[in-house]
Amino acid sequence: MKAIYPGTFDPLTNGHLDVIKRGLKLFDELVVAVAVNPSKKPLFNTEERIEMIKESTKNLKNLKIKSFDSLLVDFVKQENSKIVLRGLRETSDFPSEFQSAVINRHLDEDIETVFVMTNAKFFYITSSIVKEISAYNGDVGAFVPEIVAKKLLKKSVKQTKQL
Repeated sequence: MKAIYPGTFDPLTNGHLDVIKRGLKLFDELVVAVAVNPSKKPLFNTEERIEMIKESTKNLKNLKIKSFDSLLVDFVKQENSKIVLRGLRETSDFPSEFQSAVINRHLDEDIETVFVMTNAKFFYITSSIVKEISAYNGDVGAFVPEIVAKKLLKKSVKQTKQL
C-alpha cells in the first residue's frame, strides 16, 4: 500500500523526517510530495527542497520524492494511492489538519487521511521557527538534518551580504 506525505518542506525538519520514518513502518511505499505553492513565498525553490529531502533520506528504502502543483487529491489519484499521511505535533495542528482531511474527503470520498504523532522532542519544531533562528545566525543543528543546516547557513550568509 502506498501513502502520500504532502508538505511544503521549506525546509525539511527532523520532525518531518520522523513522520517519514513512521510512515515507512506503516506503508509499503511512501511518496514525499513537495508542494509547489508560490503564495507561501518559500525560502528554498522546489528543486532545492527536493534535493535536501533526497540527501536526508538517501538511506531509506521504498521512498520517492516528487513535486506537485495541483490539488492534493488529484496528485494522490495520479500516484494510484488513496492514503494521505499527515504528521501531528502538538494539539494546535489538529484543527487545520482535520479541516484539510475533511475537505479532501469531500473532494474524493475514497481518500483516507492517516495521522501519526511525531516524537515528543519534535513537537515544537516548525520550518518557520527554523528559518527565523537561521536568519539571525542561530544554530539550527538540533532541528534539521545536517544538509539543511548547511543550506540555511548559505542562504543566511547570502542574505546578509545583500543587506
